[in-house]
Amino acid sequence: MTRVVAVLALDGVLPFELSIPGQVFGTANQAAGMPHYDLRICAPDRSATTSPEHGAFRIHTPHGLDGLADADTVVIPAHAGFLGAPPPAVVEALRRAAARGARLASVCVGAFTLAATGLLDGRRATTHWQYAGELARRHQRVDVDPAVLFVDHGSLITSAGVAAGLDLCLHLVRRDLGADLAAATARRTVMPLQRDGGQAQYIERPEAPTGLSTLQPVLEWMESHLHRPLTLADIAGHARISIRTLNRQFRAQTGTTPLQWLLGARIHRAQELLETTDLPVTHIADRTGFGSPVTLRHHFTRRTGTSPHAYRAAFRRQHLDK
Repeated sequence: MTRVVAVLALDGVLPFELSIPGQVFGTANQAAGMPHYDLRICAPDRSATTSPEHGAFRIHTPHGLDGLADADTVVIPAHAGFLGAPPPAVVEALRRAAARGARLASVCVGAFTLAATGLLDGRRATTHWQYAGELARRHQRVDVDPAVLFVDHGSLITSAGVAAGLDLCLHLVRRDLGADLAAATARRTVMPLQRDGGQAQYIERPEAPTGLSTLQPVLEWMESHLHRPLTLADIAGHARISIRTLNRQFRAQTGTTPLQWLLGARIHRAQELLETTDLPVTHIADRTGFGSPVTLRHHFTRRTGTSPHAYRAAFRRQHLDK
């Protein structure tokens, strides 16, 4: 099944954020060797000018707002005029898309456009941390979380600034096509392991002069030892640093704690095994370091919103059909 992804281009759209969906979903098509996604740019007048602060140029597209009418996913990137009210036709087109079951996803301050539809009222949402307070002030019925990378309500997803849009789109690929293809897509786009939505939005930059994560060897070691009952002392001992330094470096370079990162890596490995093997859940629990099916089910359900059995039923078939 080919999924239509419509990217909304309003005047002042940020070029990089406009290109993120095409980069990720297009790369997913390449990694799969078949067109799972049909990408289209949609502009109210079939043309739009990008943000002058980011190098203004005009784009022309065959798709107007009517291009949202049959889209499975509508992505709303940031645009320079986000503090102003979006055109009524845009609001109505987004509401119609949501009413017929389309998935709406905002990137960065695209959340302001999505919030203007009223669809986020009573829901938790995020945006770029710098503008989270303004979003909360303007849309008081929205529960704004300024700290996380993205918030997924199934049909409504909001994400933080710039790079979090990449995390969001990879998250959607994982939801649609499974962990195996999402990992292949990340590798082709030379991205690190997918960050979970609950990770911190603002990450301090390490002082390493190479620009590479000084934790990379530790992360690789942790991934290769997921089956072991790793403790903070084990990880710090391998890294030859104190637990306090380990925690500080993890927070600065990954935006989360060592044990939370480890939990996410174990969940990702469990997803891959559920998709690509027929191993019993008992064996998967052993291979991923959870120890027992009960513990695996507890953490898996909390992190993914579904049970290992239901996840396998949904994604094992997709993997076999690729």
